[in-house]
Amino acid sequence: MTIPKFPLGQIIETSIDFLVEHLSFATKAFSVALGSILDVVEDAMMALPPWLFILIAAALAYKLTRGSKGITLLTLLGLGLIWNLGLWSATVSTIALVILSTLVAISIGMPLGIAAAMSRTAYRLVMPVLDVMQTMPAFVYLIPAIPFFGLGKVAAIFSTVIFAMPPAIRLTCLGIKQVPPELVECAEAFGSNRWQRLFKLELPLATPTIMAGINQTVMLALSMVVISAMIGAKGLGGEVWKAIQRLQMGNGFEAGIGIVIVAIILDRVLQKVGAKR
Repeated sequence: MTIPKFPLGQIIETSIDFLVEHLSFATKAFSVALGSILDVVEDAMMALPPWLFILIAAALAYKLTRGSKGITLLTLLGLGLIWNLGLWSATVSTIALVILSTLVAISIGMPLGIAAAMSRTAYRLVMPVLDVMQTMPAFVYLIPAIPFFGLGKVAAIFSTVIFAMPPAIRLTCLGIKQVPPELVECAEAFGSNRWQRLFKLELPLATPTIMAGINQTVMLALSMVVISAMIGAKGLGGEVWKAIQRLQMGNGFEAGIGIVIVAIILDRVLQKVGAKR
C-alpha cells in the first residue's frame, strides 16, 4: 500500500510564487531603500583611512568598556592585523552589513518581545514561531531571500535578519517577565499606568537581559556572514567562500580569523555595555 505524498513542498513553492508576484513592488522598493542605506554606511566607513578608523574604534571601545585596556588593545591589534592581511575593505563591508542587519533585527524584535511580555495571546503566537526560526537550518533562509530580493547584499540582510532576530525577541520578553512582582505591585500602588511601568520600571530593570539578547543577535548575524556569501553578500564571508571554491586554504583561514576578531571585539564590548547598565 502506497500512501500519497503530502504536497508540502509544492504548497510552499506556490505560496512563495504568489507572494513574489503580488508583493514584488514592495520588495523592490524595500530592496532599493535598504541597498541605498547600506551603500551610505559602507561608503562613510570606507571614506576614513584604515588607521583613523582603527583609532576611532579603539577610542569607542575604551569609552564603552569604561576604560578596559585589554579590550582597547585587542581592538587596536585585531583590526591592525586585519589591515595588514589586506582584508580591510572586506571587513568594513562585513561590519556595515552586520550593523544594518542587527539594527533591523532589533527594531523588529524588541517590540515583539515587549508585546509577548505584555500579552499572553501575543506570547502564545510568537513563541512557536521562534521555535521554528531557531531550529530551521540557516541555509533554508536563503531560499525565500532570492526570489524576493534577488542575489546580493539586500537578500543577505533579509536572511540574516530572520536568522538573528529570535534572541532579541526571547530575551526582551524574558527580561520584562523577570522583573520582581513586588516592584510591579509597588509601582501600581503609586498609581503608575501600564506604559509608565514599562518604560520607567520594567525596561530599565530588564536592560542587562535585553543587552544579552542584542549581543546574541550580533553574534548570529556574524555567523551568517559566510552562508550569506553564497548569495552575493561579499565581505569576509565572500573571501572565505572564494577560498573554498579555489582551494586556497591560507586565504580562507585568514578571512575566517578576521571574522573571529570582529566577533570577539563586538562580544566583549557589548558584554561590558550590558554589565554597565
